[in-house]
Amino acid sequence: MLLLVPSALLLAAAWFKWAPLDFTEACGFVTGAVCVWLVTRGNIWNWPIGLANNLFFAFLFWRARLFADMGLQGVYLLLGIWGWWQWLHGGKNHSRLEVTRSTRTEWIGILLFLILGTWGLRELLIVVNGAAPFWDSLTTALCLAAQYLLCRKRIENWWLWIAADIIYVPLYLHRHLPLTAVLYAGFIVLCGIGLSRWRKELHAHQP
Repeated sequence: MLLLVPSALLLAAAWFKWAPLDFTEACGFVTGAVCVWLVTRGNIWNWPIGLANNLFFAFLFWRARLFADMGLQGVYLLLGIWGWWQWLHGGKNHSRLEVTRSTRTEWIGILLFLILGTWGLRELLIVVNGAAPFWDSLTTALCLAAQYLLCRKRIENWWLWIAADIIYVPLYLHRHLPLTAVLYAGFIVLCGIGLSRWRKELHAHQP
């Protein structure tokens, strides 16, 4: 309810041209903000709203020639469906998933993925004339790793999201997506809130 009124006003401003806002970007802003807010609260409804957010941003990034970010939305769709199931049935005896810490094996895999994924995607984006090959590749790799950890409800997912969002803010400003830059700046704040809430939940479930 807290986000309902400002979200409706933002969408109306974009739709009726009360402000120089792109309607697709406004839809991405609203669904993204609501999705992350729900994640911080551990609410299962973050997943369907997140799937809608993926569609809006895929179209937006295609227009901005941020091709890695566009492709990332397709991967998010698949991971979103998997994560939705994991949160509902991924715990012991197919129960709801609880907040846990990442394993050492997961971290080794994530570090290798960040290095190799960033390098490989950068080479591809250079070929297709992407707008920011290295930064686009690095943030894509960070987000994929963070999304995996989120799907498994690992508390460390928040640190990877924060790292990616810090890079995203100037990147989107450079690509003339100011509303999206503001959204990702807000994500940094929400990530801090989510980290705090998830830490309390983690400690509550530890023996």
